[in-house]
Amino acid sequence: MNKSNTHPRVLLHAAAVRLAHLTSWAGPYVTILQMSLFGMFLLSFSRLSMMVWQWDRVRQTGIPSEILLQGARADLILLGYFIAIPLLLAPVLAHPSRASIWKWFTSSWATFALMFIVFMEMSSPQFIMQYDVRPNRLFVEYLSYPREVFATLWNGFRTAVILGIGATVVLTVLFFYIFRRAASGMQFWRARTLLLTWPLICLLVFAQVRSTTGHRPANPALFALTGDSMVNSLIINSGWSVLDAINSLRKEANSSEIYGSIPPSQVLAEVKAAPWLRDHVFPNKDIPTLHRQDAAIKRDRPLNLVIVLQESLGATFVESLGGLPVTPELEKLKGEGWWFEQLYATGTRSVRGIEAVIAGYPPTPARSVVKLSLAQQNFYTLAAGLGQQGYHTEFVYGGEAHFDNMRSFFTGNGFQKIVDLPQMSPRFVGSWGASDEDLFDKSLERLKSLHAQDKPFFSLIFTSSNHEPFEFPDNKIELYEKPKQTVNNAVKYADFALGKFIREAKKQAYWKDTVFLIVADHDNRVYGNALVPIKKFHIPGLILGADVQPKRIRTIASQVDLGPTLLSLLGVSSNHPMIGRDLVRDDKTPGRALIQFNNYFAWLDDSSATILRPGQAPLMGRYDGGTGVLEVSTDAPLQEQVTKAMAHVMLPSLLYREQRYRLVK
Repeated sequence: MNKSNTHPRVLLHAAAVRLAHLTSWAGPYVTILQMSLFGMFLLSFSRLSMMVWQWDRVRQTGIPSEILLQGARADLILLGYFIAIPLLLAPVLAHPSRASIWKWFTSSWATFALMFIVFMEMSSPQFIMQYDVRPNRLFVEYLSYPREVFATLWNGFRTAVILGIGATVVLTVLFFYIFRRAASGMQFWRARTLLLTWPLICLLVFAQVRSTTGHRPANPALFALTGDSMVNSLIINSGWSVLDAINSLRKEANSSEIYGSIPPSQVLAEVKAAPWLRDHVFPNKDIPTLHRQDAAIKRDRPLNLVIVLQESLGATFVESLGGLPVTPELEKLKGEGWWFEQLYATGTRSVRGIEAVIAGYPPTPARSVVKLSLAQQNFYTLAAGLGQQGYHTEFVYGGEAHFDNMRSFFTGNGFQKIVDLPQMSPRFVGSWGASDEDLFDKSLERLKSLHAQDKPFFSLIFTSSNHEPFEFPDNKIELYEKPKQTVNNAVKYADFALGKFIREAKKQAYWKDTVFLIVADHDNRVYGNALVPIKKFHIPGLILGADVQPKRIRTIASQVDLGPTLLSLLGVSSNHPMIGRDLVRDDKTPGRALIQFNNYFAWLDDSSATILRPGQAPLMGRYDGGTGVLEVSTDAPLQEQVTKAMAHVMLPSLLYREQRYRLVK
C-alpha cells in the first residue's frame, strides 16, 4: 500500500471530497447542510454519552428512547438558529459572482457554529457535576467574572479544562478544513431557482425552529418530560439552554409572569393574609408591603448585629441535620442559641442568599436583585434600615467585593464601608481570596474598632474557603478524607475557622451586646432526581450571643424570615417592607419556605409542596423532611395553594419593576 495514500491529510482530503459529492445536491447550501449533519451527530453523541454516564437516573424515568427522540428535536431547533443567518443572506450572496465571499462566509459560519456546540457540550459534564443541570443562566452570569472563574477551573478542573479546550481547538480546525475543501466544488444555482426555492426553505427552517403547531413556539420547558430536572436538561442541548438563558435575561423584570398572572391587588391581598402580617397596617400605597414592626423585645439600647454568611454550607455537612460529621464546631455551638431545624435557602447562588438574608427579599426566576439595575439604589436592606437607626454598617469579604456586583449593591443600599481583600494582609490566598481565618481575623479587628466608637453596628461577614476549588491552608485540621482539596475537607476547615472566630469574639467586651447569626447562603451543590431537590435547600442557621437563650426552632422557616426576627432580637422597632416572619413573637405557627430552582418555584409548607412550572400546569407533592423525599402527586394542587404560591413569586417581580421595595425617602 502506498503510504502517501494513508497520510492523515490525504485521508482527510478524501473524506472532504466524498462528503462534498454526497451533499452536492444542496447546491449553494451544501456547507450549511454539512454543518447540520455534523451538528446532529455531535449533539446526539454528547447526549447519549451523558445518558450512559447518568444511566441510573435516566433508567428510573423509563423513557430513554423518548429522551433521544425529543433530544433530536431540541437539536434541530438549535441548528435552525444557525441555519437562519446564512439563509437570510443567501439571496444576496449565493451567486456565482460572489462565490468566494459565499464560500468563505458559509465555511466560517459553519465552523463557528460547530465550535460553539463542541465548547458547550464539552463544558457540560463539569457543570452538571457542580449544579446537577446543563449550563444555564448561571453559566452566563459567571462569564462576567473571568478571573475568578478561570482560577476556579484551573485549580479545580485543570485536566478537564485542558482536554476540553484542546478538543475544541482540534475539532474547530478539522471542521474548517473539511468545509473549505468541500466548498471548493460548490455548485451554484441559477438566480431564478435560488429565488423560487428560498421562501420554501425559509418556511421549513421556521418550522424547524418553532418545532410545534401550538400557540407558542417550543421552549426548554416543553422538554421537561420527567420529574428529574437533571434528566430534563439532558433532553435539550447546552447551546440552546444558554441561548435561552441569555434571552430570558432580557426579560428579567417580567420573569415571574412565566407562571401565569394574577391581578396585583390579589397578589398583595394574598401575601398580607399571612398569619404574621394580617394584623399589620400598610399605610403607604406607593410601598405596599411597608409596615411597622415593633420589636418583641424592648431594650434600653439596641444590640449590635453580626451576620456570618457561610459559603455553600448546606445541611449536607451538618450531622444533626442528617449530613456528614464535618462541622463539629457548629455542632458544639448549636446548644448555645436558637438552632433552626428546618431552615431553607431560597436559591442556589450566593446572591440569592444575600437578597433573602440581608434584604428579606423573596426569590424569582430572574437574576438576584443584587445584580439588577433598578435595585442598585434605594432598595431596602437591613443595612439601610439600621443605618436610619444610627448604626454603623459594613461588609467584610475575603475576596474582591466587585464579584457578583456585591460592592455596587451594598454601597448603594446602606452599607457605609466595604472591607475586602485589598484591605487585608492575609497569610493564605486562594482562588477566591483570603482564607476564612484571615477573613475572621480582619473581622475581629473591625468589630473591636467599631465597639470602641460607642455606637451600634451591623457587620456582614461573607466567607469563601468552602468554594470550589476548595483551597485552604495546610496543617489546620485533621482531614476528613484524602486527597486534601475536597468539599468535605474545605467545609471542615471553614467550620474550624468559624469556631476559632466565635471563641475569640466571646472574650471581647462587645459579645454581651451583640447578636450573631450564622447561616448558609445555599448548599454546595444542588442536585437530586426530584423536579425540585428540596433536600438540597435545607441549610443550618444559628442565632447566638448577647442574652439569646438556647432554643430549637422546629417550624419550617425561610431565609426571608431572618431579617424580621433579628430586628426583634436587637430591640429595633422600625418600618420596613419585608414580608418575612418574626420568630421571636411566634415560632409555633406552621411556617413555609420559598424555593427557586432554575425555572421552577416551590411553595413548601407542613402539608404540601406546590410547584409552579413555566408554560405548564402546577404540580402538588408531599415532602418528607426526614427522608428528603419529594413525592409528586398526579392530583392537581388545590387552587388556594396555587394562588398562594403565585402571589409570593409574583410579588417580588412587581415590587422590583415598580421600585416599591424601599423605605420612605
